[in-house]
Amino acid sequence: MKFLLLISTLLLLSINSVKAQRVYSVDYVNQADVKVFVVKYENQADLNVYKVKYDNQAGDNDGKWFFTKYSNQAKKKIFFVDYVNQADLKIYFVSYENQAGWKSQSKKALLY
Repeated sequence: MKFLLLISTLLLLSINSVKAQRVYSVDYVNQADVKVFVVKYENQADLNVYKVKYDNQAGDNDGKWFFTKYSNQAKKKIFFVDYVNQADLKIYFVSYENQAGWKSQSKKALLY
């Protein structure tokens, strides 16, 4: 019974931790969880990102990002690299919320 309760608790905590895509842009590469490069064209991206205005609008790893003011509020810390070959993830900023989403499912695990 205790084992089942423990598993249930862990499952709920893991689901809750993935809820919002709150990100923080760090100043140094060694502080980052994920290195990101912003591409010029949408067809080059692994993920289309829409920047939301409020924390509660952030998505479930679906490309809707909220940039936090403090690193301890973020689920992922990102660093914007200068060259595409340095990046773990290539993103493209879109203008509309319905354009956000993954183009390369193989990279989705980077933001969990």
